[in-house]
Amino acid sequence: MANSTAYGVVLVTTASKEEAEAIASALVEAKLAACVNLFPIQSIYRWQQKTHNEQEWQLSIKTDLRVFPLLESKIRELHSYQVPEIIALPIVYGSELYCQWISEQLGS
Repeated sequence: MANSTAYGVVLVTTASKEEAEAIASALVEAKLAACVNLFPIQSIYRWQQKTHNEQEWQLSIKTDLRVFPLLESKIRELHSYQVPEIIALPIVYGSELYCQWISEQLGS
């Protein structure tokens, strides 16, 4: 087990599977993410004074948090939402081999 606070999981929601796949592929190809998992989810949220209940796709992006500004910029460039969810959660502890793999995939 390694102290791996340089690494994290970034959560992003999208309106469709196609948008989620496009963002995930772009992040991995740009070496801003080592891996992205996609999950269908149900979201209840407030937007423009109304409560919404929508099906969305959740991206779970494994990355080095030092590239977060570039990752956020790329997501904003490709995302259809006016205010997309882009939330970074640090990995406090993780498998040393897995964290090393993340680093290798990002070329860091």
